Amino acid sequence: MVQAGQTLAYIVDQEAGKWVIANFKETQLRHMQVGEMAEIKTDAYPGKVFKGKIESLSPATGSSFSLLPPDNSTGNFVKIVQRVPVRIRLIDKPSEIAVLRSGMNAEVLIRKAN
Repeated sequence: MVQAGQTLAYIVDQEAGKWVIANFKETQLRHMQVGEMAEIKTDAYPGKVFKGKIESLSPATGSSFSLLPPDNSTGNFVKIVQRVPVRIRLIDKPSEIAVLRSGMNAEVLIRKAN
């Protein structure tokens, strides 16, 4: 049984460019917009800052796409801040981002446009 929006497989396409999926808290999305610049730091390359641009904000939270979505009907009404996937396209030269691999840990900072 497959549900709409459920991930079935991952394909890594080296020719399509590279991007980062950053899971921001829903409370951080208020002023975030497509086209804003981002700085990406990875654990694998400390001191190196990669540049990116927000390409899209997910239409739903990460938990709604999970294999086993949470069911909060247990009577426990604790409010939990959800995470929303934000896709950030890396815009550095291909030779600079060639070292990055799928699944690496990254820290993302969004720079507000002035």
